[in-house]
Amino acid sequence: MASTSLDPKPRLLSALNVLSALFMAGSIYMVFFYAPMERVMGNVQRLFYFHVASAWVSMAVLILAAVLGIIYLFRPQKKLDILAVACIELGLVFAFITVTSGAIWARPAWNTWWTWDPRVVTYTILILVYMAYMLLRQGIEDPQRRARFGAIYAILASITVPLTYFSIRIWRTLHPVVIGSGSPSAEGGFDMTRPMVWTLLFSLLAFSVFGATLLWHRVRLGWLADKVEELRMKALGR
Repeated sequence: MASTSLDPKPRLLSALNVLSALFMAGSIYMVFFYAPMERVMGNVQRLFYFHVASAWVSMAVLILAAVLGIIYLFRPQKKLDILAVACIELGLVFAFITVTSGAIWARPAWNTWWTWDPRVVTYTILILVYMAYMLLRQGIEDPQRRARFGAIYAILASITVPLTYFSIRIWRTLHPVVIGSGSPSAEGGFDMTRPMVWTLLFSLLAFSVFGATLLWHRVRLGWLADKVEELRMKALGR
């Protein structure tokens, strides 16, 4: 995925563009026309499919960034740093989608846009931690020091990912346990019918393909930015 050149767009990436568009269109169709309307929450529950899928992509790429950080500490390579930064940027984008869709869903479900629920709080901490990562990187000019710092930070910051995931299992929470529990005991929880399950699974697949496509595009931009930085350093005589 992390191409080391700025060649014309690979055919596989072009194919992924089309595939992700088709999958996302299929996901939208299933969410609004295949999955039944939830009996209690009504149509607002349809946000659930986008909410869960975007959360999955955000957590997956943030964990990938930590793995890349570990590899970088043992085998420093520029491409690993570029890919890790792309993962974290993409993770933040999908994290904001998750928070926004969650707030819209929470308003009718919990009668509030925000609550000090463990899942909401830990997810907010996750976003702030990774936003700090992006800001702190900007303050380091030396590329090698910046990459090494980023690798260590990504590893430490990844603690927030399992903390967020398991928060609804560790503490009493309003947030429903979707995976690993069929109990709708949490406020806002619900039982999923078979069409709902299939819609969720397809949404997870569609968002995964879409996320991988965006990640590849961001990596290519990262290589371009790296080339620009190299030219700037040469111009400054460093």
